[in-house]
Amino acid sequence: MNRSLTSLALILAAAPACAQPQIQIKAGSLGPAETAAMEQISRIKIEDDSGAQLNAVIVYNPDAPAAAREAEQAGLPLGGRTVLVKDNIETREFPTTAGSLALKDNMTRRDAPMIANLRGAGGVVLGKTNLSEWANIRDNDSTSGWSAVGGLTRNPHATDRNSCGSSSGSGAAVAAGFAWAAIGTETNGSITCPASINGVVGFKPSVGVISRTHVVPISSTQDTAGPMTRTVTDAAMLLAALAGEDEADAVTLTVPNRPQNYAAGLAEASLEGVRIGVMRNQIGNRDDLREVFEEALADMERAGAVLVDVEHEINTQMFGDSFTVLLFELREEMGKYLSSIPEIEGGETPRSLADLIAFNEANAEAQMRWFGQGIFQTAEMTTDREAYEKARENAVHIAGKETLDMLLAKHEVSFLVAPTRGPAWVSDLVNGDSFNGSIGFGSPAAIAGYPHLTVPMGHIESLPVGVSFFGAKWADHDVLKVGAAYEKARTAELPTPSFERWKPAQQ
Repeated sequence: MNRSLTSLALILAAAPACAQPQIQIKAGSLGPAETAAMEQISRIKIEDDSGAQLNAVIVYNPDAPAAAREAEQAGLPLGGRTVLVKDNIETREFPTTAGSLALKDNMTRRDAPMIANLRGAGGVVLGKTNLSEWANIRDNDSTSGWSAVGGLTRNPHATDRNSCGSSSGSGAAVAAGFAWAAIGTETNGSITCPASINGVVGFKPSVGVISRTHVVPISSTQDTAGPMTRTVTDAAMLLAALAGEDEADAVTLTVPNRPQNYAAGLAEASLEGVRIGVMRNQIGNRDDLREVFEEALADMERAGAVLVDVEHEINTQMFGDSFTVLLFELREEMGKYLSSIPEIEGGETPRSLADLIAFNEANAEAQMRWFGQGIFQTAEMTTDREAYEKARENAVHIAGKETLDMLLAKHEVSFLVAPTRGPAWVSDLVNGDSFNGSIGFGSPAAIAGYPHLTVPMGHIESLPVGVSFFGAKWADHDVLKVGAAYEKARTAELPTPSFERWKPAQQ
């Protein structure tokens, strides 16, 4: 695959073959933003195109260093920092494929509003990241991080392990140092899981904070984009650049009291006196994860937090109703999106979910070698609007009012915490994913559209794990503040990527 827009010789004729490549640049010859972009492209060449072959990046722009220099010189807020974009979000210079060969030439030449906002703030689009094809909504037996366009994304901490999904490439790329930050999208866990498993920060904002226009959709109820970064402050900076109102996405017009700067106050944020509800029954059955989580809780207590044990049995009707919502909205929203794209040059242009199903059947060897399209097929038959509307009302109510709002009020806490996920599992294209569903509490926030932040809290045998912070709807800034305060208080050792297969710790 030719991953650059022009010759790579424009950037590097050759780079040293090492896990942490450095470019030899004459002191003072280039600005920090341009230098950083050149180093990041070097890392992509060494560990994505060759070496560990992470398959995190689908395409990148070798002219990004020049763009970074211009943005830095213009004095814009992000100062030429580079951002990789999940390949279901439109950018004018690259195709937007959602990982599917059906859209491999989907060159809309449009910027999604969030991308226009990013550029206006001085961010530089470095390239596109791989993802679980169609954001992992094609089939129940999929393997996270695989797409027909990009192949299987590998975890930089252990290349035989999964990078989770669907924002797999975004999480792996940030962990590998391929960009300052990346943008992911989430319907239910697709930012927070890959962030946790790759050892980076991931923030799923309240639905409506960021526009979804020109993003390949699943659900108008649950979809949102969000930042994936190394630190909470970086996530807040990127969020501030992406956020904004958009008349084409009506929910963005309902956000109350939008902060102008989501990073404001994070440096001074404190846990002193902050009441936090601890979801101990969401730790699952892993003693090693419990140990790491307890260390994170001890850090919070030492920093002054007041921890309150919270017991809650989830109303499982929420899951069935939410799935009905996803099925109905997938068919409708995908049709709207596909109807909006320009004709694909030199090929057929799909205009409906039914067209995608037909494409996969006609190209089964390339598209469906590892798993089918059972969810697509079920969604195509999910047409009962009355049942959908009832399911949507019920799912959002259970997740929001009856779960998150109730727990925050009942226990008089400002936030809830739980482990995000367990450690990464071994990637297995034949058998698919092996999630441990007993770990984490992310679904209520995803279904209700509330904020969810994951921050690295340590590791299990060198495999990263994160801690999740949940707050009330629209409390995005507050959730970022509590995450930043924990980040300052954290004492756990964080692992660094090995770019090798997993090895057990030496005894």
